[in-house]
Amino acid sequence: MNDLVARRRALLGPNVSTFYDEPVHVVRGEGVWLWDNDGRKYLDCYNNVPHVGHCNPRVVEAICRQAATLNTHTRYLHEGILDYVERLTATYDDPLKTAILTCTGSEANDIALRMAEAVTGKRGIIATDATYHGNTTLVSHLSKSNVPEVGFGLGQYFRHVEAPDSYRIPDPDGQRFAEKVQEAIDDLERSGIGFAALVVCPLFLNEGFPAQAQGWLKPAAEAVKRSGGLLICDEVQSGFGRCGTHFWAHQKQGVIPDVVTMGKPMGNGHPVAGLVTSGEIMARFRKSFRYFNTFGGNPVSCAAAMAVLEELQEKKLQAHAEKMGLLAHRRLTELAGRYPIIGDVRQSGMVFGAEFVLDRESKGPAIAFVDRVVNQMRHRGIILSKLGRHKNTLKIRPPMPFAEEHLDLLMTTLDEAIGEAVESI
Repeated sequence: MNDLVARRRALLGPNVSTFYDEPVHVVRGEGVWLWDNDGRKYLDCYNNVPHVGHCNPRVVEAICRQAATLNTHTRYLHEGILDYVERLTATYDDPLKTAILTCTGSEANDIALRMAEAVTGKRGIIATDATYHGNTTLVSHLSKSNVPEVGFGLGQYFRHVEAPDSYRIPDPDGQRFAEKVQEAIDDLERSGIGFAALVVCPLFLNEGFPAQAQGWLKPAAEAVKRSGGLLICDEVQSGFGRCGTHFWAHQKQGVIPDVVTMGKPMGNGHPVAGLVTSGEIMARFRKSFRYFNTFGGNPVSCAAAMAVLEELQEKKLQAHAEKMGLLAHRRLTELAGRYPIIGDVRQSGMVFGAEFVLDRESKGPAIAFVDRVVNQMRHRGIILSKLGRHKNTLKIRPPMPFAEEHLDLLMTTLDEAIGEAVESI
């Protein structure tokens, strides 16, 4: 283990992050399971990249079959990308019927920001103060925690608004958030930069996936529309049926964005991502920018992505996510009844977790406690993580085939880990 960490540092450079106090050396995956180099088995309750399960047979077969036939770029004609985009956009509402395929969600978000400039002629972008949307030079400025020290002077074009927090900041209908967005819009307009777009994850996952009534985002979306900007919904984490009630989380929010970006789960680990928008916005972008991506939309990537869609739809994994999310919420609520250190339980489909606090009156974040629980779970064979503005909320976001027997194992182990951590306080 130490040799591997030293090689990483020597070959990949310093500050390349790993999970946990003792990193996991994974060598194999299948379904919701991972194995390390010693043959130990781990339940994966974290990874949304293998959306339909690690090494999903349908996806593996599709990749192998297409790789053995042809792989090239989109300047040659090929029906694979067209068949996929037709099937993908069929899951969207009008007018979201055109797409660009990329390799990463960062690239997709970068294009989305350029689309906003092409349509509005302005450059001002708004995001929340506790989010993450990618790592290109432009997109990295959307995150307050990952802004590069040298940013090419781009910081002036970004404004960050207070992230929603259903536990501490009452905002039942989204009006408070909409007012904050409007304030940022007005500031951008006064500055002379102008307002181009609001970028949000519809479930606000990195912000801690706060509880929200259906349609919560509507007031902010209306503010964006009134001001002539674009609403960009980053569905990298929240899309492809994960929220359970809808295929896309923006549909749960009752809004139709101008641009939707996608990434990690799209190809089940194969590097394919993209965005969907209207024909009008696409035409404005294509006129303003000459964009080409050598690997984006190649036949192998499209085969992988098509297999993911087929697996989701044929296995009814969206409905499964809704069912499992409700069961998980009930089980977590039972734990909260026994452990006062759990301040809040929340869930949206196959994303669920609990926020830990020093006490329920002050709601002070129990950050060190969560770190202890996450590491204890790793040593007990359960992979999960934490997130949120205070980094004190368990992030449980397993592959979509995650089933009741897996939930039982997760909750039994979590009960043990919390109990042990409480005793050590």
